[in-house]
Amino acid sequence: MSEMITADLVDLDLSAETKEAAARALAERMVTLGRVTDLEGFLADVAAREAQMPTGLDGGIGIPHCRSEHVTEPTLGFGRSAAGIDFGAPDGPADLIFLIAAPAGADDAHLTILSSLARQLMNAEFTSALRAVDDAAAAAALIRGDESPAAAASTVPEGTESADGSKNSVAVSAAASADTATGTTIDTTDTTSDTTADAGASGERPFRIVAVTSCPTGIAHTYMAAESLENAGREAGVEVVVETQGSAGFTRLDPAVIAAADGVIFAHDVPVRDKDRFAGKPTVDVGVKAGINKPAELITEVRGKAARGEVSAGSAPGTPVERSGDSAEGYGTKLRKWLMSGVSYMVPFVAAGGLLIALGFAIGGYTVNKAPSVMDHFVWTQADSWGALLFQIGVVSFGFLVPVLAGYIAYGMADRPGLVPGFVGGAISLTINAGFLGGLAAGLIAGGVVIGIQKVKIPAALRGVMPVVVIPLISAAIVGFLMFVVIGKPIASAQKGMTDWLNGLTGTNAVLLGALLGLMMCFDLGGPVNKVAYTFATAGIAVASPSDSAMKIMAAVMAAGMVPPLAMALATTVRGRLFTQTERENGKAAWVLGASFISEGAIPFAAADPLRVIPSAMVGGAVTGSLSMAFGATLRAPHGGIFVVPLIGNPFLYLIAIAAGVCVTTALVVVLKGMRKQAPEGTGAGVADTAIAAKVDSKEPVAA
Repeated sequence: MSEMITADLVDLDLSAETKEAAARALAERMVTLGRVTDLEGFLADVAAREAQMPTGLDGGIGIPHCRSEHVTEPTLGFGRSAAGIDFGAPDGPADLIFLIAAPAGADDAHLTILSSLARQLMNAEFTSALRAVDDAAAAAALIRGDESPAAAASTVPEGTESADGSKNSVAVSAAASADTATGTTIDTTDTTSDTTADAGASGERPFRIVAVTSCPTGIAHTYMAAESLENAGREAGVEVVVETQGSAGFTRLDPAVIAAADGVIFAHDVPVRDKDRFAGKPTVDVGVKAGINKPAELITEVRGKAARGEVSAGSAPGTPVERSGDSAEGYGTKLRKWLMSGVSYMVPFVAAGGLLIALGFAIGGYTVNKAPSVMDHFVWTQADSWGALLFQIGVVSFGFLVPVLAGYIAYGMADRPGLVPGFVGGAISLTINAGFLGGLAAGLIAGGVVIGIQKVKIPAALRGVMPVVVIPLISAAIVGFLMFVVIGKPIASAQKGMTDWLNGLTGTNAVLLGALLGLMMCFDLGGPVNKVAYTFATAGIAVASPSDSAMKIMAAVMAAGMVPPLAMALATTVRGRLFTQTERENGKAAWVLGASFISEGAIPFAAADPLRVIPSAMVGGAVTGSLSMAFGATLRAPHGGIFVVPLIGNPFLYLIAIAAGVCVTTALVVVLKGMRKQAPEGTGAGVADTAIAAKVDSKEPVAA
């Protein structure tokens, strides 16, 4: 950090009273040195990052930070406030403020600064010296490491308060999680070695756990579970290193870290990738929500298994999902994971195809579906041609929905060998008009066929060609035969019957269906029930010319999914005293998340107070869903929230339906929370309450 901070970037008498003023004061110093080219633009980036999740840490630390195109080189500013400034930390204001500025796209530099600073903040001598130093140059030298904290601490006046070591350890949590939405994993090797050294000094090595978290959409639960496990590990004195298998990809844990681990925790709703790496160790395997809501119990459980010598199978049996979970895990749970695997891979195709088709209609009009192929007729200067282009690209994207769904259901069951028969079965489902139901059946059949083939004992000479030739050949032939000859026609008839029934829904029946879908969307806020309702809706519009009923269902589902986070945001605004400081900060982010149709924005509130929040959200969702159906609102796009309002039929009444549901949920939450004995200001409801909604990457085009 030798070039990141100088005496000119230090203010030991920071007079700012708010975090915004503090950031401005330090940023102005960066502008003076030419390290920031546009003060207002940079501060806007800092504020945007702060709105995602508070950057205050226990122990009186504030670390506002961002990546910005207005930064010329990685820079660190430091300010010390006598009065303290509120950065949203649970234990109160911060007196040590570090403003971190990294150039846009400089992920490595950004994370290196954060992790380096966090390791220093763990040292109580370091923070004590910063509170006592009386010279800007000395403070900069101390932060750079040019001066020993011990030497600086020798000048601390007697009675000066020093940061508690355990409190400062939270800094590593913030640094490690501050930008997990980017999908980047911070190297935890140094932190682990430091902790190990401390434990070694006391003659005892800490218990080590490696964990993997993942969820169907990979945007909220994945990172929330990781945060909760890391926090609980620190509280228990256990080393926890987490691999987040999120939507942005993942960085595999170092094999040496896995080898040194004493236990493994899987918190996932889709199959863990490369799970064989963790075989032969005590393992706890649960859904991702358990990782959010009861991390301490999971750590206790895996330690108990290690003490009893219980380990997972050292050699891999048939399939990834058969290897996931304890032996007592039922097939109902496995079936849910298989289906969620298919849905998680299908959703991006839904979002891309649906929005492209919707834009095509918006630009080219509702006759764009009858336009000739743009290969034969495309005029650069005509809006109709561009509308037709977007529409036809969207139709092609939608053509992958059922094959991708079937293929990755089979993949969840049988790993890579399931892909070929799964995709083939899904494509046949489209050919015979078996649609979405056919895709579900094809995926399950393909996975089952591959599992059956894998259980047959094969001579060693043939094993090398099994995954490449034999399994794809036999499984594709069997699945194709079953889909074309045996079950395809009955499924196609069932699909047609369901479509005809939906098209015939009017009046009371449509309103009741809207209420039911609203209840499902708000029940588990991104979980399996929510995904069933969303997948049901998107399957109806996944054709070039969906029915009016299908578009009404899609509108009702999206409207209901927006209600919970918007209602929590409104509730924290109108009755802030009923919520903790952390919840009020989460409420600010929930406005954007709800407006973007990301129901996960309400998860921190539901996790902290499920008995009040979830029923309230369900009532509001039911109201919105039924009103949307009653108003006849239609939607051709599968995602987008308020950003696709111009594409909605009866948009004014549609927004009224959403507003009504938000008001109902807000009123119920306020009433129910007001009836309980109010907790002291600033207290939390546990680890789940501090799992910030900013873990959601709101740019991800997936459903709630």
